[in-house]
Amino acid sequence: QSQLVESGGGLVLPGGSLRLSCAASGVTSDFLTIGWFRQAPGKEREGISCVGARGGSTLYADSVKGRFTISRDNAKNTVYLQMSSLKPEDTAVYYCAAYLDIFRQMCNLSPLKYKIWGQGTQVTVSS
Repeated sequence: QSQLVESGGGLVLPGGSLRLSCAASGVTSDFLTIGWFRQAPGKEREGISCVGARGGSTLYADSVKGRFTISRDNAKNTVYLQMSSLKPEDTAVYYCAAYLDIFRQMCNLSPLKYKIWGQGTQVTVSS
C-alpha cells in the first residue's frame, strides 16, 4: 500500500520560514502528482500548491503565491513545500496528497482528484 508522510511542521514566528516534506512510499514518484492542502480551524480544506509528475507543472493558490515554493526530488520520492514570509493566517494543518497521472498532465488543486493522503502536520505561525 502506498502512503504519504508529512514532516517539518512546527511553531514559527511571523515572517519566518518552514520547509515541509512529503515522503511517498510504496510507489515511484515518476507518475505521481502531489498536492499540498491545508485546513485551518473552522475552515474548509484549501488547496495551496501542486506539482505534476516529474515536475512538469506547478500551481499555487493566490494566498501563497510568491511566498511558497513546491519542489520534488523524484530520486527520494519526496516533495517539499518551502514556506517563507509566513503569516499568522498560514496557521493550519498541512496535508500532502497524491494521485497517479500516467499522462503527466497539468496538476490541479481539487481535493477530489487526490486518492492518497497523509495524516497532516501542524504549522503554527504566532508570536
